[in-house]
Amino acid sequence: MKRFFEVARIGAAIVILALCVLFAGSTLMKIQVVDGAKYLEMSRSSTTAEQSVSAARGQIVDISGSPLVENRVSYNIVISDSFFPSDRESQNEILLKISEICKADGLEWIDTIPITREKPYEYTLSTDSSAVRRIFDKLRLASYATAENCIDALVEMFDIPDSYTDEQKRTVAGIRYEMILSDFSSKTDYTFIKDVPIETAAKIRELSYQLTGAGIVEDAVRVYKSGSIFPHGIGYVGPIYAEEYPMLKEAGYLISDTVGKAGIERSMEAYLRGQRGKKQITVTSDGDITETVTQEAIPGKTVMLTIDSEFQQKLQDILADFIHSLADGTLTKTDYDFTDCSAGAIIVMDAKTFAVKGMATYPNYDINDLIDDYSSVLRAEGNPLYNRATDGLYRPGSVMKTVTATAALAEGIITPDDKFACHRNYNFLDIEVHCTGSHGNINVVTAIQKSCNIFFYQVVQELGLDKLLEYESAYGLGEDMGLEINSAKGYLACPDTFSELGLDWTVGQVLQAAIGQSEVGVTPLQMCVLAATIANKGERYRPHLVDSIWDYNMTEQLIKTEPELVAKISADETVFDTVIAGMKLAAENTTASTYYPTNASAAYLAQFSTEALPEPAAIKTGTPQASNKATQNSTVVGFYPADDPEIAFAAVIENGEYSKYLVRKIIEAYYGYESKTVENPNGTLTSIVLQH
Repeated sequence: MKRFFEVARIGAAIVILALCVLFAGSTLMKIQVVDGAKYLEMSRSSTTAEQSVSAARGQIVDISGSPLVENRVSYNIVISDSFFPSDRESQNEILLKISEICKADGLEWIDTIPITREKPYEYTLSTDSSAVRRIFDKLRLASYATAENCIDALVEMFDIPDSYTDEQKRTVAGIRYEMILSDFSSKTDYTFIKDVPIETAAKIRELSYQLTGAGIVEDAVRVYKSGSIFPHGIGYVGPIYAEEYPMLKEAGYLISDTVGKAGIERSMEAYLRGQRGKKQITVTSDGDITETVTQEAIPGKTVMLTIDSEFQQKLQDILADFIHSLADGTLTKTDYDFTDCSAGAIIVMDAKTFAVKGMATYPNYDINDLIDDYSSVLRAEGNPLYNRATDGLYRPGSVMKTVTATAALAEGIITPDDKFACHRNYNFLDIEVHCTGSHGNINVVTAIQKSCNIFFYQVVQELGLDKLLEYESAYGLGEDMGLEINSAKGYLACPDTFSELGLDWTVGQVLQAAIGQSEVGVTPLQMCVLAATIANKGERYRPHLVDSIWDYNMTEQLIKTEPELVAKISADETVFDTVIAGMKLAAENTTASTYYPTNASAAYLAQFSTEALPEPAAIKTGTPQASNKATQNSTVVGFYPADDPEIAFAAVIENGEYSKYLVRKIIEAYYGYESKTVENPNGTLTSIVLQH
C-alpha cells in the first residue's frame, strides 16, 4: 500500500512536470514565433521622446511682393533631456566636449551669466541689476554672495569635478546656469548654440555616439536683404530675455525662441510667429534613430507693407543728398551757415487712404549692422536709431496756419474775402510782434501764400485758443496716430502743456500758437496726416503701414487693411477749397528768385521749380528765423496733384532751410518723372519735367 502511494506521487510529479514543460514551451513558442516581431522591436527600442519642431517666421514684403525680410535654413545644437545621460559625470563631459568643438570652430555658445570668464571672478553688472539678483534667486544664495560664490555653487550643484581646469569649470558652470534659465526638462529641450556652420553641425552629428542627447535641429534665421531700406519701420528680432520669459512662456514660447523687438517685427508678432509642430524620436539600443512627425509645424503669415521699396530708397537718397547740400554749402545763401544741418525726415502717404508710401529718416542705419554690433550703431553720430519721422517732435511753424485758417473759416470768424492789414509790425496788449514782410490788406488765401504772421495774429484773437485746439486735434496734431509701429503723441501749445513743462502761460502765447510756434511739438507723421486731411476735404483716416496679411507662400490673402475714418472736420468744402487755393499759390512761390540762395547756380536751382510739374502742387512751409546760424527747423507739407490729390507729404529739416525744395524731388520720385534743364533764347534756364 505504501509503495502504491509512492508510485502515485511520482506519477503526479511527472504529470505536473510535463504540464509545466508544455506550458513553458507554448509560451516560448508564442514569444518567439507568434509575437516574435513585437518583442524583437521592443528589445531594440531604447528610448522614445517627443520634440518640438520650430515653425518658419512669416516674411515681410513690400507692396509689390518683393521680400524685405526672408528666412534661411540654420542649424542649432540642441540637447534633449530624454536622451541625456542620467549621471552628472557623463553630462558634464558631453557639455564640455560640445563647447570645445564650438571653440575650435571660433563659435560662442549661449552664456549670459553676468560673471567674468576668468578668475578672479567678478560680476559684469551691478549687484542691484535684475540679472545678478536672478542668480541669487536661482541658486538660493544670499544677496551678498560674490561672483566666486556663484560659480562655486554651480560647481557643487552639478558635481563638476576638481580634475577640470578653472576655465573648464567656468565653461560648464555657465552652460549649466543657462540650462536652469531655460527650464531644461523632458518637456523642454536646451538650445546650446544657434546658427552654427554646416561644418560644425556635421562634426556634432559624426560624434553623436559620444554626445548622447545632443543633436542638430534645423531652424530658420531672419535675412534682411536690404537692411538699410526702411529699417526703422521693419524693426528686428532678438532673443527672449529672462525678464520677458515668464509672460511669453504662457503664450507658448521657449526661451530659445526669437521674438520681434521693434517695428513691424514686433507689432505684427502674432501674425509673423508660426505654430510649432511635434515629432517623435526613437533611439534603439543599437543606436538607430527614427523620427516621425506627429504634428506639422505651421509657418507664420506673410505681412505685406504699403511701402514700395524702390520709392523708399529714392526718398532716403533725396533726404540724404539734400541735407548734405545744405551742410556743405552747395545750397546756401552767402550769409547763412547750415553746417549743423545733419538730420531730417520725409513722409509720403496716399492722400485718400492714408497708406504710408514712404518714410525716410536721416541719419539712417542698416539692420544687419545693428544685429552684428548693436553698440556701434547705438553710439553712431546723429542717433540713427531715432525714428524722426514718427517720434521726432517739432514745432510745425507756419504749417499751422492751415489749421488756423480752417478753424476761422469753418467757425464763420472770417470769409474768404475778409481782409486784415499787415504793416510788418503789430501791437497786441502792449506786446509788439512782427511779420516777415509788409503785406498790406490781404485775405486768407494771400495770407497762406505769403505766410503772413500778422493776419493770423488778428484772426486768432477772434477765434480763441479753445477753438484752435479743437481743430488742431481734429487734424490729428498732438494725437495718437494709431500707426502699427510706435509713434509719439506730441503736445499742443496751451496752459496745460505750459504747466507740465513748469512754464508760465501768458496771453501772448495764443498768437504764437496760431502760427505753430510756442511750446508745441508734433511729428512729421502728424504733419503729413494734416496735409492728407486737407486734401481729403476734412476726412482723416488712420495712417497705416500694413496693406494685407497673406499665408506664408503668398497664395491666399487673409486680411486686407481697409481705410479707417477716425475724424471728420465739419466744414463746407469751400473752406478747404479756400485753404487749398492759398497752398497752390505757395507752391508757385518756390520759383520766385527772391527765395533762391545766392550761392547756388541757376542751373542747379532750376531742378526745384514746381512750375515744371505736369500739374499744380499745393504746399505750406514753416520758415525758420533768419540769422547767421540756423536756429530753427524747416518744415513743409503738401499734396499732389492739387486739384485731385493722390499723395500727401511732409518733411522736416533740422537746423536747416529750404525744405520746400524737396517737393518736386518727392513728386518726381513717386511718379517716375524725368526732367531736364533747357536754355531759353534770352539766356534764362527752364526746367522741364518729362512724364513716362
